[in-house]
Amino acid sequence: MDAANEHNDHQLLAGLEKNVGRLVEQLSECRKENELLKSEVLSLQNILRSFKLPGTEGAEVQVPGTSGEGFSYADKLQIKQKLVMILQKIERELRGEKAGF
Repeated sequence: MDAANEHNDHQLLAGLEKNVGRLVEQLSECRKENELLKSEVLSLQNILRSFKLPGTEGAEVQVPGTSGEGFSYADKLQIKQKLVMILQKIERELRGEKAGF
């Protein structure tokens, strides 16, 4: 009976080692994806921070295909608000995924 218990213990241990290996692989993939997402969020934050509203110094944002006309103040404000909402949504989703682990 000791041999049967020892055999079961070895099977259990092998199964646990296999599961731990898979979890380590998943964690590694999640870390890589997390780094990519962080990079994208930082890029979006930098774009948002560099977005100039009328009356501020710096280059005006130009609409491609227009003859030198920039965005109106209302358009710039609306775009900035949308970017903020997108960044907040991304942050909530990232925090939600972290809580899921």
